[in-house]
Amino acid sequence: MTRARMPRPHEVAAARQDPRLLRALRERRQDDAWRTRGTCQSVDPETFFPAPNEPADAAVALCRSCDVQGSCLAWALEVGDCHGVWGATTPRERRAMLVAWRGEVEPDPDALDDAGPPVRDRLLTLVPLS
Repeated sequence: MTRARMPRPHEVAAARQDPRLLRALRERRQDDAWRTRGTCQSVDPETFFPAPNEPADAAVALCRSCDVQGSCLAWALEVGDCHGVWGATTPRERRAMLVAWRGEVEPDPDALDDAGPPVRDRLLTLVPLS
């Protein structure tokens, strides 16, 4: 199994301009029922989780025609999901988008739970950014 690398600065810069990310930012938290209306509901889930050496073209093509693409991508970025195809993006594309997303989106104050601050804040205390 290969280890995912951190996105390079030029990849993050390109991700900031990606229309899929811009749509996800607009549609963030706009539609809580997006999962019930996704095109993926009528397709085998395995399609969206190809093996690392298999192309994800079929899943990406299905996602591009979906009405809830922005909400789907926003959810994947919100939870940091780096597996499978979400919102017409591959895991590699989402890693760069995730860096851009975290710079654009304020943490949700309602995300506090009994365990303490949100996971992102707990991680920042463990791995200081320089």
